[in-house]
Amino acid sequence: MPSPCLQSPTLWIAFTPSMCARQELCEPEKVSLICSLLHQSPPGEFGQVLQDLSALVQDDKLVRQEAACVGACHNKNNFTPVQINGRTVLLTRYNDLGENRFFDPQDKFSFEFDHLRGVTSKPQLHGVMLDEGELWREALHKGLKAYVSCHFPAGNCCVFKKSLRKRQLFGACIEAHQYQPSNHWNSLWKSDWTFALTPFTTQVTGMVLLQIHYFRNANLHVTVSKSVSETLNVIDQSQFATDFVKFLKAEDTKFHIAILENIQALSEDIWGKNLRRKLPVTRTFMNWNKLLNDQHLNTNVSNTEVPPCLLKHTDMVA
Repeated sequence: MPSPCLQSPTLWIAFTPSMCARQELCEPEKVSLICSLLHQSPPGEFGQVLQDLSALVQDDKLVRQEAACVGACHNKNNFTPVQINGRTVLLTRYNDLGENRFFDPQDKFSFEFDHLRGVTSKPQLHGVMLDEGELWREALHKGLKAYVSCHFPAGNCCVFKKSLRKRQLFGACIEAHQYQPSNHWNSLWKSDWTFALTPFTTQVTGMVLLQIHYFRNANLHVTVSKSVSETLNVIDQSQFATDFVKFLKAEDTKFHIAILENIQALSEDIWGKNLRRKLPVTRTFMNWNKLLNDQHLNTNVSNTEVPPCLLKHTDMVA
């Protein structure tokens, strides 16, 4: 069933005939439903989805138990920025130490992060060998920071280094988001780049991704991504940092222009017929807030009777 019209980034549940038959979900089914919906949380909306799930499932302990694991994946996948000691650090797979601990490659300390409450704690020193690889990482971070500060008003970045079998591997992450729930939209731009420090040349691979959620009288999700691979020369730290940033800037610009061109190419006919579903047979909007409020009057949402008209006409406005 298509998603109903929402005025805030709240959870929606598709009612099925089996739910109308007053069948209580068993715990494994609840767990599967909780995890599935949490994994679909758009950037910036995980906490809201978690609250809605707790209200609907009416088992806060079970919801929070499953959300702890899913929340960690959500934050690492979206490069969630956190503030600690006056510095912004991105949560990624590159600085994940396990057991909800992450490290800051710049200030050389680690910390614990509560994915449900969104707070940091227990900071401690994180030993990093000041070898040649670390000098390269610092040069790359300096160049990337200058680029992000200039081109992303609300952007953040981190460069990470890992040694593997005498090879120096690097990961560079950029995150820039605009969360505007009061204006009915949230968006995230992120890019992820990896390469190894090898003599003369290195292969840089990466991905740029833009994700948008618009939810004013609609529930529109847009995800656009592009994978990139390029060979760059490796001469010295300064040269490579400069070439790396030039390469990122060129790819970001091409990605940005391609998005704008595709949006302009979409005619009114395409927007009207393909991206917006037709009204139901009644030709009216469904008052989903009233429906949800009526359901909260019952002790268990799964015992709520759904009017037959909802089971007949399921084509809602997107």
